[in-house]
Amino acid sequence: MDRVVIVGAGPVGVTAAILLAQRGVPSLLLDRYPDPYPLPRAVHVDDEVMRILQAAGVAEDFGKVSRPGLGLRLLDARHRVMAEFRRDAAAGPHGYPQANMFDQPDLERLLRARMSALPLIEFIGGASVFAVTSSSVSYHPPAGGPPLTVPAAAVLGCDGANSTVRSLIGSSLLDLRFAERWLVVDGECPSELSAWGGVHQVCDPRRAATFMQLGPRRYRWEFRLLEGESDLEVEPLLAPWLRSVPVRILRRAEYTFRANVASSWRSGRVFLLGDAAHQTPPFVGQGLGAGLRDAYNLAWKLATDLTTPGGASELLASYERERVPHVRAQIRLAKLAGWAMTGGQDRAAAVRRIVLGAVWRLPGLKGLALRSTSPALRGVGRGRLAGTLAPQPSPRLDEALGDGWAMLYTGAQPPGLPGHRLVHVTDELDPAGSLRRWMRGRTVILRPDRVVAATRRLTEER
Repeated sequence: MDRVVIVGAGPVGVTAAILLAQRGVPSLLLDRYPDPYPLPRAVHVDDEVMRILQAAGVAEDFGKVSRPGLGLRLLDARHRVMAEFRRDAAAGPHGYPQANMFDQPDLERLLRARMSALPLIEFIGGASVFAVTSSSVSYHPPAGGPPLTVPAAAVLGCDGANSTVRSLIGSSLLDLRFAERWLVVDGECPSELSAWGGVHQVCDPRRAATFMQLGPRRYRWEFRLLEGESDLEVEPLLAPWLRSVPVRILRRAEYTFRANVASSWRSGRVFLLGDAAHQTPPFVGQGLGAGLRDAYNLAWKLATDLTTPGGASELLASYERERVPHVRAQIRLAKLAGWAMTGGQDRAAAVRRIVLGAVWRLPGLKGLALRSTSPALRGVGRGRLAGTLAPQPSPRLDEALGDGWAMLYTGAQPPGLPGHRLVHVTDELDPAGSLRRWMRGRTVILRPDRVVAATRRLTEER
């Protein structure tokens, strides 16, 4: 079997390599840099994405370097609380806290260590890719010399927003009509700030801002820039939070938050994942999570294709068909949340801020503000549960499921299906009964990515 060549060794590319290796598929991972980017970028993953990290074998260690997010607090321009949505720090429906705050270099170190422990993965840093086809990748090696061309069973473009692979396959970015310039500041304080432990969103159209704690004494601030603004003084912006506590600035960078989706995610056996395929505004914290979902969706399908006589072309075709609507739905939610929480920058923004202060107090808005459940995948089987992610009362469930297809049942053992692991849901796997209440007596067929493919209600289960 030729190796899968993965271009880009950020969290998405490394996770894809790990998931493939665990299914017996070798890969060559190429990146233009030898080491991970040393400064924070992504800061949040939800409990659904934690299950992907569990599948990659790093969730337990990640839990030691991350902290539960406690919810969302909306502030006015004078930092007075307009609304507060508290989140329980305990495990949610997928066995982990529903919001997990972290420093991206910590996650990358864990993923690199896991990658190094898997002999089916070869990593070459300092390699510059200049050509791809469905069966080969050409790159300039890190030590100079003539360019090299290697065979590829498939190519995964995980090389970020300015993706070389996307350009080489002729895909372009579709603008979903969102672009805002923000200043991002990461800092470290000698002592903990006396601030509430959730995300603070300043809903001020003149200077929308976000503040959050990433870890012990580590913090992030984000400030929306007005047209023409650049190179702002940081200290006056941070003063309301610091209250004379000194801070060491680790990074300050201007970003344009965008909403884009690639016009095509695939050309033959070349696939785009992560920021190469989509970029989303950060307001619901799904940027990195969306890329990890790409890797989880594609890895088992590609492994099936490579290990099945005759391949599994329909499975590979379903990658783009399933992921594009899902990503678009999350981008729409991020744009809506951004509008609601920052008020926009037009003349009516000040009026909307007053209205929003009242709207956020309406019954039912708490669930929307704290929602971590992602949309169902389209076109996956039939029934109300098809396309949804099965809940996990504790990490023991996914361990019991293994890495293939599975059938969950609660009553008498149903007839099995070839290649499906039968898993009896008992008190041991489901101590509080939440999974059985969700199943409602059904036998549930799960894909390797824990998505419901179908449900059955057998006579002996009624």
